[in-house]
Amino acid sequence: MTHPSMLKTFLWFNNNLEEALDFYKETLGDVIVHSSSRPEANGKLMTAEFSIFGHEFIAMGWPGGPTFNPSISLAISCDGQEETDRLWSAITKEGAEGQCGWCTDQFGLSWQIIPTQFGEHVGNPDPEKSAYAWQAMRSMTKIIIADLFV
Repeated sequence: MTHPSMLKTFLWFNNNLEEALDFYKETLGDVIVHSSSRPEANGKLMTAEFSIFGHEFIAMGWPGGPTFNPSISLAISCDGQEETDRLWSAITKEGAEGQCGWCTDQFGLSWQIIPTQFGEHVGNPDPEKSAYAWQAMRSMTKIIIADLFV
């Protein structure tokens, strides 16, 4: 065997792959397109292999495919409220807010925007503080770090 097995996430964008990649590059910054294909005469982007924050994806931009749903989401661990707010605002601007840090972008892809500080609060060794953080999170759409502790 000359090539080890790899796991990549496959995403099917219904005819708007190029727009999605442009949005992710603008919003997330760390997006690298490794390869792409435009087999049709109209030059429409049909496939791309890319990475976001080092996570590998393969995507197709063919119309008529299944739509995304929240049973699969991409989780971004980000540092601090400012970055949480920035990502949340960009993704929900033309998308939708969900509960507990979940949101959906304009392409229907579900995301979780989770500040790293969330783990510190819900994982607090004091069971009362941990329970408080979990309960507070259940009432949130976007995670507000300051509201996670007593």
